[in-house]
Amino acid sequence: MNKDKHAVLSILRDKILSGALQQGDRLAEIPTADMLGVSRTPVRIAFRALEQEGLITKLPRRGYQVRLVSGDEIADAVEVRGALEGLATRQIVEKGLSDNVLDTLKQCLTEGDELFKERYFNEEKIQDYVEINRRFHDCLVQGSQNNAIAMALQINEHLPMASVNALVFNPEQTEREYKRLYYAHQQHHAIVQAIASGQGARAEALMKEHAQAALNSFEQISSHGAVKTVRSL
Repeated sequence: MNKDKHAVLSILRDKILSGALQQGDRLAEIPTADMLGVSRTPVRIAFRALEQEGLITKLPRRGYQVRLVSGDEIADAVEVRGALEGLATRQIVEKGLSDNVLDTLKQCLTEGDELFKERYFNEEKIQDYVEINRRFHDCLVQGSQNNAIAMALQINEHLPMASVNALVFNPEQTEREYKRLYYAHQQHHAIVQAIASGQGARAEALMKEHAQAALNSFEQISSHGAVKTVRSL
């Protein structure tokens, strides 16, 4: 099956978090493309994105290297995202929910429901989910009518696993991936229900819980890997 840039990027993130690709490992386009069974183009795009996220560093001459990422670094960044998106969600209610925002959110839910109708996930579905998830979260931020939130999130996105687009996917564990992403989708439903009911505080709390669930999944994936996403004492 052809893998686009989203699938390749999600698979490489999973390999870094799980320890399949470890700190100090060198990455080059051709062997990585051969490993994933794809062309060099999506790999090249993925490397640039992973560098921006702080998961790999560009070497002086050619190629990249997996960098050490601390658990606190990931936890702090994800918590900041949850706080900012939670604030955005509450302000949607406080400032008044528009029909356009609600329609967009409901459309994302409908498309997600269709995606999860069959109980399996593959590379093609992860590509669709990334787009649905991005539209959902972007709509919440834009719906807040608060440019400061959008600007703060743009800065935070350059930290490891902080971006809402920083999804992980292991094509060899499709059942795990289905359950994990389906749970996230059900959280989307609860968030929209709270917004539509005018429950700003509840919507904010659910959004923070949504970010925490993402962090918990990173911890599970990396429990035997190079990145330990548990706060140090």
